[in-house]
Amino acid sequence: MSKTFNFYCDESCHLENDKQPFMFIGYVSCAYNQVKLHSKNIRQLKAKHHVFYETKWSGLSKSAYPLYNDLIEYFFATDLQFRAIVIDKDKLKHDDFGQNHDDFYYKMYFQLLSKKLYPECNYNIYLDIKDTRSAKKVNGLKDFLNNNYITVRNLQNIRSHESELMQLTDIITGALSYHLRGLNTVIAKNKLIEKIQQHSKQPLTRSTAIGQEKFNLFFIDLK
Repeated sequence: MSKTFNFYCDESCHLENDKQPFMFIGYVSCAYNQVKLHSKNIRQLKAKHHVFYETKWSGLSKSAYPLYNDLIEYFFATDLQFRAIVIDKDKLKHDDFGQNHDDFYYKMYFQLLSKKLYPECNYNIYLDIKDTRSAKKVNGLKDFLNNNYITVRNLQNIRSHESELMQLTDIITGALSYHLRGLNTVIAKNKLIEKIQQHSKQPLTRSTAIGQEKFNLFFIDLK
C-alpha cells in the first residue's frame, strides 16, 4: 500500500509589486497517518501556555515567545519536515520568458514540490487562503502540475486557523522572511530565528545541501 503525505504550504511577499525584495514559498510536510497526532500535540503545547487561538509569525511577542520556542523545539524533535524556496524579485524578467506573474508563481511551486514528490506515494497539498484569487490560483496550479506530469490526489485551499501544521508553516516561513529582509526590531523574533539556526546548524541566508531532508532551503538563481 502506497504512503500518503500532507504538505501545508504558505507564501510570504509573493505579490509582484509589494516592494519586498524576496518572495518565499514553503511547506511543512507530514505523513498522513501522523497528522492527527502532531495536531493534537501542538494543541497541547498551546494549552500548556493558555493559548487557544491561531498562532502566526505576526503574533510573536515577548509574552508569546515561550510557546513559539516550544513549537520550534517540537518541530525539530519530530519527523516533520520543512522546505522553502527563496526568490530575489529584483531579478524577475517575466517579459523575457513570455510569462506573467501567475505563470511564474506556478513555476515556483513546481520547483518547491517537484523534487519531493515521488510516483509511488500519494499527496494531499494544502495552500493557505491569502486573497479572493486563491481558488483561481489553486486550479491553475493543479493544471500546471498535471501538465508537467505531477499528479496529486488532493490540492485545495484551507484557512490557517483550521490547521495547526499550516500555522507552523507560517511561523517558520515568517521567520525566514523576517531575517532575510533585515528586520531585527523585535527581540522575541530575533531569538526564535537564532533557535531555528541553531537547530538547522546553518545560517538562513543560503541554500542547504540538496539532500537535507529536515530543513531544506533553496535560493533560486533566476537566469
